[in-house]
Amino acid sequence: MIQNSDPSTLTATPATDLDEPIPTVGSGKLFNGFFDPGQERNFRKDQLVDGRARRVFDLMGRACEAGVYPFQLPLETRQGPWVRAEGRELLMLSSYDYLGLIGDPRIDEAAIEGIRKYGTGSGGARLLTGTLDLHKQMERDLANFKGTPEVLTFSSGYLANLAVIAGLFSAQDRVVMDSLCHRSVVDACKMAGVQVQRFKHNDMDSLRQEIASGPPANRTLIISDGVFSMDGDICPLADLVQIKKETNTFLMIDDSHAMGVLGKGGHGVDELFGIPTNEIDIWTGSFAKAVPSNGGWVAGSQQLLIFLQHAASPFIFSAALSPSSVAVVREAIRIMSTEPERYARLQENAVFLRGGLQELGYDTGLSETPIIPVNFENEEHCAFAAAMLRGMGVGVTPILFPAVPLGSARLRLCVTAAHTKDDLQFALDAFKKLRD
Repeated sequence: MIQNSDPSTLTATPATDLDEPIPTVGSGKLFNGFFDPGQERNFRKDQLVDGRARRVFDLMGRACEAGVYPFQLPLETRQGPWVRAEGRELLMLSSYDYLGLIGDPRIDEAAIEGIRKYGTGSGGARLLTGTLDLHKQMERDLANFKGTPEVLTFSSGYLANLAVIAGLFSAQDRVVMDSLCHRSVVDACKMAGVQVQRFKHNDMDSLRQEIASGPPANRTLIISDGVFSMDGDICPLADLVQIKKETNTFLMIDDSHAMGVLGKGGHGVDELFGIPTNEIDIWTGSFAKAVPSNGGWVAGSQQLLIFLQHAASPFIFSAALSPSSVAVVREAIRIMSTEPERYARLQENAVFLRGGLQELGYDTGLSETPIIPVNFENEEHCAFAAAMLRGMGVGVTPILFPAVPLGSARLRLCVTAAHTKDDLQFALDAFKKLRD
């Protein structure tokens, strides 16, 4: 069990004896009886919640009845290797806190100092009255860290992708995206009304074919994630750059899960492959991953970002990042620049857990990063597996349809630099019991 109620000093020992009975979890109490047996629902096409909700509610109802509803677990402590939820301690194995910076005293103090100096809110949108000198300082810090001329920040990574695609492109242009690109990219293309084609995941022959066979367009933008958030594999960046040059197109990389993770200095997928950042026309990312804050960013040329400041709706019509969030980003970048040992420890932990799961016979897919999927063919089996693991003291997130296609459900594990080998062995022991 965790021996100290202060999350910054928690010590990890097994939360649950693996030989004890598994308690019922995920009973759906979150919904205040909405899914109790006997409830009648109307999904007629003239209802506000129509027939499209039937499958969602059916799956949720069965999960709650079986006591395995797997989402929205209310945590009673801050994120970290160990958390408290449902009145007991869990090894957290699905958090994006890759570098273990949530709860770092330097991060907390930066947030507090940001509030002391600037207050709790920005007071407006960035274009109007919401820009602080702190925003500008943070954007310079990030541009230096990423190695790009300029950076512009937004209220979330999702909004950053909406801003750049809808702000730059229209129905006369087209986007050719990897089939596993993040949903925010898909939604941004819908908002822009841009023509969309998808190429097979990380398949460069498919990309070339899509570019050659697509409809006429003024401009063509290739989009890929740096690290793919569901599978934990990495884009072939050198090949993407080469195809971009061959076809006279543009290239955008969402580096949300790569910055702070890949490369000896954590700079992202470009550092991993030794490719200059200016070979990519547009970079985007999120602060909710290795950086323990919120917000999103776009990096590129000065011309690009001056234009987006006056053409991207999320910059004009959405409130600016709060001072505390901005101060946290600045401090996180400073730590990331001076403590490279975090990246090495993160990779060591990923190799240890992934190898252990494979030895137990689990399918970890294409993973080569701290994102490690454990693949299931059956949605219900995946949900039950998550509930059983939670009962054994291991908190993991199942990814189910529609987040992934039917037949490709998985538990998505995320290793962090803050996990110890004992933590990860505890998880492997639980997975062994689950397998047996």
